[in-house]
Amino acid sequence: MLKQLIYRLGSNPKLSLKRFFRGLALFVLAVMFISIGYYTHYSLQIIGVIILVPALFFAGWGYCGIFANRFSQVLKDMSPKHHDPDLWK
Repeated sequence: MLKQLIYRLGSNPKLSLKRFFRGLALFVLAVMFISIGYYTHYSLQIIGVIILVPALFFAGWGYCGIFANRFSQVLKDMSPKHHDPDLWK
């Protein structure tokens, strides 16, 4: 069950990287709004916090996909190549 989830999350690494970069860009935008709102009007900080929620979601989702892709490659390499336990054949 967990192995299938890892393989499904990591099945498209380009899409995961795209999601991560979108989340990162939204995060930078949110930080800019929060910092500008600190010096000007507080409503810009609220907009920044609202943008921060989907930014963290997309960045986390993309990072999970990237990690799952790398981890699925490790799982694939760790699987036994020969199922025959007899070493003397």
